[in-house]
Amino acid sequence: MIRLSAFADEIAANLDAQIMVLQSEHIHAIDLRSMWGVNVLDLSDQQVAQIQQTLAAHNIQVAAIASPLGKVPIDSQFAASQQRFERALELAQTLHTPFIRIFSFYPPASHDIEAPFDHWADWRDEVLTRLQSMTQRAHEVGITLIHENEKAIYGDTIERCLDLMNAISDTHFQAAFDPANFIQCAQVPYPGGYTKLHPWIDYMHVKDALANGAVVAAGEGEAHWPDLLQHLRQDGYDGFFSLEPHLAAAGQYQGFSGPALFKRASQAFQGLLRDMQWEYS
Repeated sequence: MIRLSAFADEIAANLDAQIMVLQSEHIHAIDLRSMWGVNVLDLSDQQVAQIQQTLAAHNIQVAAIASPLGKVPIDSQFAASQQRFERALELAQTLHTPFIRIFSFYPPASHDIEAPFDHWADWRDEVLTRLQSMTQRAHEVGITLIHENEKAIYGDTIERCLDLMNAISDTHFQAAFDPANFIQCAQVPYPGGYTKLHPWIDYMHVKDALANGAVVAAGEGEAHWPDLLQHLRQDGYDGFFSLEPHLAAAGQYQGFSGPALFKRASQAFQGLLRDMQWEYS
């Protein structure tokens, strides 16, 4: 059965406030991206233990470690990323989740990421070398890396995402499919993106966008969510749908919706599932 999760820091920075809204929306899992304004990879062991204990008391699991790994320039020192990656692996094991969300690197530091980058071919080998190293390490400990397509990284287009999946070719490197992000990169998530990437889709991010890139609730934009859901169901998708609404703000490392807008996004998506009678938990 498919399951709902949420980037709960879109609700509030405080764990208790997050839980109150999650329970009202009958969501029993979170993608842990930050807590109390602290990025997941910078949480102390004591904070992690507090999160784990509180979530368990409310029957909420961690669906994924929503790390920012790979959101650094491709010419940055890889050793720093490797150290943070080891922390992500440790957290995934501690919090009993098989998934770590990652990205595929920004252009070189000298390039403005707000401008188009036309030289990815020169950096493709370095991108693959780094991601293959991370994938091999994840494979060793039984963790799956889920690559999110996002603006300005190597894997921001459908074709480069497909290139990553084919080149790395490891079951521990899969896709976190984000339709809204593709729209913001002038890509067509459905049917084009889904048709090409569905063999690797192991995780779904739930948000939508208008043609101008403005983020809206699922079903209100250009992602064709009803058709996409039907196709996912037909193809036997049996994973998480993680709400990441970004309805109030969207930043480079984090978005925000607030309780009211998060509820609106949750109810819009759950309404789509109910309309097609797709059971979920």
